[in-house]
Amino acid sequence: MALFEPVFEALDRAGVRFVVVGGVAVVLHGHARLTADLDLAVDLASEPARRAIDALMGLGLRPAAPVDAIGFADPRTRVTWIAERGMRVFALRDPDDPLRQVDLLVDEPVPFEELWGRAKLVRVGVVDVRVASIHDLIRLKQLADRPLDRDDIEHLRRIEEVDGGPDT
Repeated sequence: MALFEPVFEALDRAGVRFVVVGGVAVVLHGHARLTADLDLAVDLASEPARRAIDALMGLGLRPAAPVDAIGFADPRTRVTWIAERGMRVFALRDPDDPLRQVDLLVDEPVPFEELWGRAKLVRVGVVDVRVASIHDLIRLKQLADRPLDRDDIEHLRRIEEVDGGPDT
């Protein structure tokens, strides 16, 4: 997690509400596996989305796609990206470190307020980070439906069983 601690710290300093989803969330729930990027759901209202982009760009991250990063803060632009580019995440990469990539969800497959409200707090470095609940993470993984997602779902269900049943 050390690779992503500066990301968590920058978003926290900027007052960005975010929830960790994807592979890092699976790891933070207790399933050790490799993951190449950090997937985040952020509040997609214009002003908070703009703060998220400013914080990430301040760390040297740049859009992987040839678009203006500030467009992420505009709901109409995100809709265009989804419709015309098939974009599911807005990827930001560190040009000096190919291992550091942050993917922001461009829409809300699970409404952000629900995702935020059900998230589990996990201490990562000096920041308390919200991690999608197992229930929400399974839902997101079902929507993606790649082989790795199906494997993650199996492991998340086992973790859920050990922890005493489904969290919501």
